[in-house]
Amino acid sequence: MGINTGYCNVGNFGSIDRMDYTIIGAEANLAARLQAIAEPNGIVLSYETYSHVQDLVHANPLPAIAMKGISRPVVPYAVDGLLIDLPQRSRVISKHESGIDLFVDLDIIDREAATHTVRLLMDAIEALDARRPATGEQK
Repeated sequence: MGINTGYCNVGNFGSIDRMDYTIIGAEANLAARLQAIAEPNGIVLSYETYSHVQDLVHANPLPAIAMKGISRPVVPYAVDGLLIDLPQRSRVISKHESGIDLFVDLDIIDREAATHTVRLLMDAIEALDARRPATGEQK
């Protein structure tokens, strides 16, 4: 299955001689392309869809694809399953709320990505510490 999020035209299209109820538009075309690259019984999401469900599903980015009519590369996400159903849930750090979007899967992150992530988190801690009021200071 391929799933994309966006606006399309849905309805009866054609003429009096031949009328079809269908969907047309670039978003539907992208969903069809995502379906074409999905494994059997698999689900592939566009980034737009993944951003809406990332706190519910675990998905891995696939190599970017080029699509006619879209000027940027499209990064598809292959769904592994629901976060609540994954074994060893304690090996996943996930926090999504206003101002923070963090997801770390300790089972799949490689050494280079882990080193880069530690640097990013240290920079984030430094920036957050700079925003905190000093001891005894009012907010």
